[in-house]
Amino acid sequence: MKIDLLFDPFGATWPELREGAVAAEGEGFDGVWLYDHLAGSVHGQARVLECWTALTAIAVAVPRISVGPMVLNVANRDPGTLAVMAATLQEVSAGRLLLGLGAGGGVETPYAAEQHALGRAVQGDSARRSAVEAAVAMLRTVWSGTVGGVAGFLRPDPPPPVIIAGFGPKMAELAGRIGDGLNLPAGPRLPGLLDVARTSRAAAGSDPASLVLTVSSNLSAAALEALERLGVGRSVTLVRPPFAERARRIAATLGA
Repeated sequence: MKIDLLFDPFGATWPELREGAVAAEGEGFDGVWLYDHLAGSVHGQARVLECWTALTAIAVAVPRISVGPMVLNVANRDPGTLAVMAATLQEVSAGRLLLGLGAGGGVETPYAAEQHALGRAVQGDSARRSAVEAAVAMLRTVWSGTVGGVAGFLRPDPPPPVIIAGFGPKMAELAGRIGDGLNLPAGPRLPGLLDVARTSRAAAGSDPASLVLTVSSNLSAAALEALERLGVGRSVTLVRPPFAERARRIAATLGA
């Protein structure tokens, strides 16, 4: 199983992120992920670095590990433009992008504030799921190289896996049906949600075993063994500043 780190960027500086990524690669971790938020205040901080820009810089700073957003709110970027951005980062990173996508927080979450501040409406659950489905369709259309009779759109080689995040069965079904992967939190609902995604993927005519599964979890031996039994390929654990110091501490614990 691959072990990834999710750096919490709220309040963090670029030097801290860069040093953390270098330490993560040096300690043998497999990937670094970042949250996608625009206003630090939604987590009680004065600032937050923009996800995509920071991921691109990390991909240049470290040559081996995967990079991914956990996860891009599809409301934050035009899907057609995002397709070209993703194709570009896939080339810059030499194929190391894991393209996490999600529906964003609902009106009842603190994250609605950053959307409202920028003049964006926060829709209900059904509409936000539909936006994810439409965004994935646009990504794949643009990645074909020709859109609306216009050629020359960048085609990623290979296309990055589209990993759809969710907390319930409707997003799990969507991920299995149209995505390449699924991101979920660990917990008692995990086995059932994985079954939903795999069933949906099989019904769509794709191999359920090919679904990229990433799960946010602690890194205890028992937790990792449970994820392996479920066929999860990547375990992701949250790390807060100072990233480099904590990455080394986690690596030492895993190696003990």
